[in-house]
Amino acid sequence: MFEIYKDKAGEFRFRLIAKNKEPILSSEGYKTKAACKNGIASVAKNSQDKELFEIKEAKNGKAHFVLKAKNNQVIGQSQMYATKRGASCGVRSVATNAKKGEIVDTTK
Repeated sequence: MFEIYKDKAGEFRFRLIAKNKEPILSSEGYKTKAACKNGIASVAKNSQDKELFEIKEAKNGKAHFVLKAKNNQVIGQSQMYATKRGASCGVRSVATNAKKGEIVDTTK
């Protein structure tokens, strides 16, 4: 599911949560809820193209990934994983969960 929430600065954000209740992708902050929902739609669409994911290695050796839109703008990022293999599993999980993810709005 996608969870919409407000951060401490009052901006709207979303996170994609897997069936095990762990967040697998988080967004940047958006000024409006409508823009946040557009971000969710972009993740649902773009997550189906594996070429739009980029796995990166941090200085500490851990791995994470970002999902970019076709215009190369980052629309979501993952948590840190111990290995690149773990990050690859996270990419697959985003692709699976995003295409059928319901939206839960906690800002109402």
